[in-house]
Amino acid sequence: MLGGMTSRDPRNRGNRRAAQLARLAGLIADETRAACLLALLDGRAWTASELARHAGVAASTLSEHLGKLVAGGLLAEERQGRHRYVRLADARVAQLVEELSAQVAPEAGVRPRSLRESSAGSAMARGRTCYDHLAGRLGIVVTDAMTERRLLSQEWGFALTDAGLAWFDRTGIDLDRSSRRPLARGCLDWTERRPHLAGAAGAALCRHALEVGWCVRIGSERAVRVTTEGERALAELLGIEAAALR
Repeated sequence: MLGGMTSRDPRNRGNRRAAQLARLAGLIADETRAACLLALLDGRAWTASELARHAGVAASTLSEHLGKLVAGGLLAEERQGRHRYVRLADARVAQLVEELSAQVAPEAGVRPRSLRESSAGSAMARGRTCYDHLAGRLGIVVTDAMTERRLLSQEWGFALTDAGLAWFDRTGIDLDRSSRRPLARGCLDWTERRPHLAGAAGAALCRHALEVGWCVRIGSERAVRVTTEGERALAELLGIEAAALR
């Protein structure tokens, strides 16, 4: 017994959870570490040097921050030769980072500092990846189209309908139904302020779109652009007009 509490005391368990939450908040509550987490929302593995340049800090400083994020379970680390790669630990971490980002989206009155920043911001808002699924206006348009065609239900949260499951099979999109992830989940979009499709279905659709060339990545950010082939495919499969994708 310590301070009047036993190890089975609910207050003791509550204190442990509070300590864990405080440690998690402390890991994220640093601008450099937050910049790394946001960059890694593109779903790819980055080298330490790439993240150091992105965050604008020295490699030695960045290495210390990455060590804390790996030890805290937010990042996974891989080494190939002399290169050190890191990525988000899993989809749950991506969901946490994206949803926190949605709460602190730039205010309407904040203006971009340069034409390049304005262009990059517009591209991200138009279409981007959110870890492993489509986001931005592109993600919302696809989500709305699937809902209107009754492939996706948003009545009690996000759920694929029987017609939606058949649509994935018919379209040739490999949907992992054995995953521990939910098939469909809503993810709050920080630019549109509405939920877009995430989960195993969102990941499968995004992966397919990139693999077959419906979408291509632009620049070094998470932004993606719908190709002419993608416009034709989305019009045929979901009835989405090309103008809504530009």
